[in-house]
Amino acid sequence: MPHTSSPRPLKLAQERLHVAWDLIIIVLVITNLTLLLVDSLFLLPPLNAAFEALSPTLHEAYDHYIHANFLTIDLAFVTIFIVDVLAGWAAAIVERRYHRWFFYPFVHWYDVLGCIPLGGFRLLRILRVISLLYRLQRLNLIDVRRWYLYSVVSKYYEILMEELSDRIAIRLLGNVQEQIKGSESLTRRISDDVVMPRKQQLIHEISRRLEDTAGSAYASNRTDMMRYVSALVGRTLEESREIQRLKRLPLGEQIARALDSSLSDIACRLVDEAIEGLRSPEFDTLVERLADSGFDAWLHVDAHTDRIAEQVLVDIIEVLKEQVAKQQWKERYE
Repeated sequence: MPHTSSPRPLKLAQERLHVAWDLIIIVLVITNLTLLLVDSLFLLPPLNAAFEALSPTLHEAYDHYIHANFLTIDLAFVTIFIVDVLAGWAAAIVERRYHRWFFYPFVHWYDVLGCIPLGGFRLLRILRVISLLYRLQRLNLIDVRRWYLYSVVSKYYEILMEELSDRIAIRLLGNVQEQIKGSESLTRRISDDVVMPRKQQLIHEISRRLEDTAGSAYASNRTDMMRYVSALVGRTLEESREIQRLKRLPLGEQIARALDSSLSDIACRLVDEAIEGLRSPEFDTLVERLADSGFDAWLHVDAHTDRIAEQVLVDIIEVLKEQVAKQQWKERYE
């Protein structure tokens, strides 16, 4: 029997590789940021002079080996960071982490900006602190969600996103209102382009729902309905003058009770037959004819109905705008 390798060891090896690479990048990010800070301070004349006075040998070594070759050293870091971004992008594509293959650089924008080697963009290298924190969080070495700073940033980020999304939504809803007001006949378009092409399907659906509704309602309330029909027949016979005269005759009382029982039974059977007839092809045809005959009249559009429909839609959108405009973050953080 051939030996098949289990996917578990392979997955474990991949996880270990990810951890090792993340640790390497963490060390390099800390080193690069430290180097950027030290070299920036080295360019300040008072600090440079103090450094030279404190340790001339170390100052000369730093100036000769690091500061003089700072661009080359920085490019070496940038090259590794670019490889890190490309490798992470490739891994995201293989593992299908995002909906589209090109989403990775937008999600990890801080890493991309941190790879720009131009002098004016070196300050953006501080964004790699975000990458550093992300990797430490992924390795469970820290939990930024417990930090006070994280809660503050998260709070104002949510407020900012809510305000932006609300403004965009209100603007879009306002544009929809203008489109509705500026359209020639929205109701007619809905009738002609949306409803009428599906006329037969709607009629069939109406017929089916009538059958299902009546059948299910009758099945669950049949006992009560039969009791009501029997009581109705009994009350009608009790109030009939002919039945009252019949009861005065010999055996009239027995005849009246038999007549009451027979008529109640007939009425109950009629109700049963009527409900059962809802499932017949004849009833389907009848309902479809009734719906078909009233469909065109129901969808008739004139200037009055068009204005009403337009105003209803505009008012509905206005209510939505008022709801969106409510600053719900105030309720959450009060």
